[in-house]
Amino acid sequence: MSAGFFGIQFGWGLQMANTSAIFERLGANPHQIPILWLAAPLTGLIVQPIIGNLSDNTWGWLGRRRPYFLVGAILSSLALVLMPNSSSLWMAAGLLWLLDTSVNITMEPFRAFVGDLLPANQRTKGFAMQSLLIGLGSVIAAILPWLLTHWFKLGDLTGRGEIPLVIKLSFYSGAAVFLGTVLWTVLSTEEKPPKDMAAFERQQERRLGVGATLREISDAIRHMPPTMRQLAWVQGFSWLGMYCMFLYFPPAVAHDIFGAYNESAPLYADGIEWAGVCIAMYNAVCFVVSLGLPRVARRLSRQVTHALCLIAGGVGLMSLQLVHDRYTLLISMVGVGCAWASMLAMPYAMLVGSLPAKKGGIYMGIFNAFIVLPEIVASLGLGWMMQHWMNDDRLLAVVLGGGSMVLGAIATLRVQEGGSPIPTENSAAMADESNDPVPEALSTGQET
Repeated sequence: MSAGFFGIQFGWGLQMANTSAIFERLGANPHQIPILWLAAPLTGLIVQPIIGNLSDNTWGWLGRRRPYFLVGAILSSLALVLMPNSSSLWMAAGLLWLLDTSVNITMEPFRAFVGDLLPANQRTKGFAMQSLLIGLGSVIAAILPWLLTHWFKLGDLTGRGEIPLVIKLSFYSGAAVFLGTVLWTVLSTEEKPPKDMAAFERQQERRLGVGATLREISDAIRHMPPTMRQLAWVQGFSWLGMYCMFLYFPPAVAHDIFGAYNESAPLYADGIEWAGVCIAMYNAVCFVVSLGLPRVARRLSRQVTHALCLIAGGVGLMSLQLVHDRYTLLISMVGVGCAWASMLAMPYAMLVGSLPAKKGGIYMGIFNAFIVLPEIVASLGLGWMMQHWMNDDRLLAVVLGGGSMVLGAIATLRVQEGGSPIPTENSAAMADESNDPVPEALSTGQET
């Protein structure tokens, strides 16, 4: 059931670790990087609420969620193959749009998949397996270029100034893993049809279509639980911090830590590969920390636990200003891993108890907007700041991201969890008309 998450995270991990370096190799300046990354948050803002609502109200020969898994996986794999072969900067930027849109098509229904199929007493195991495969996919994807260079000795087979062969092979591997693991889930997991198909079809008539989808989204926003509104600030500040890292961390390591004078220098490739090792490090820490988060949260509360983890991540990023050695970077990544573990778990655990029944998919899509809206602002404005205020200092942008995480920690302490879901206009009718399993939140359900 969760195998596809390994492939999704494998593909996304390759994107996060290598996209900015691909842009720079194709001629992008540091202040152009944010606008080139605009695809990532913008597609999430548009695609996730729509796909969430569609997958809540779809039924066909492949089931409810699996059609979206399959279409998204095919398109994502195609983009992964083409991305490292881009011949121009704008071709790479266009492929990033395709890749992010496709990953969102696959990812959003996966978030509700476990909740659809597993009874409550098995969801903890299901979510744990999901987290395990997410962690493994992230670690292997991030470290793969370094392994291909240092274990398989493929790093010297690339012409000067070209996108390295190890990056191309990593992306090809990512395409195969993405499509293969999602196919495994699609072919091996059977979804349960609605118990009352006639009621489900009436629900489809009311909630599908462009107009109905927009009305559903508007209705959900108007009846948004207070806990969700409070978490908006937490998500905005904390993910803005990670976004700055996604944008600039690999090139910053290559230029500021390894001393590469341009993108054609051998040290630049070494730095990008080592940044992948660092990303693998924080994902490994994330996995280990995730195992202990429920116990810590029971003792300290979810709010305090999340705030402490965000502070650790903020300090880790801000400490990069003092780091001048590749191995010391790994120490800073421990704090980032703590924050990453909590960001993937605690906000959803705080949110899930207040969500209305039968609208898990659409509310998860809307919740994603609190992540992507600040990132869109950063994509549009950070480039100007880099050019006019920050002298194109990549490392300084990452450090500022650490400060944003600390603000997220402060906002977390204001969150009050809702005790019960808030009904919407249609929730009573929905309850009468549909006996389908309630879609759950991301991989941290109520048990966390």
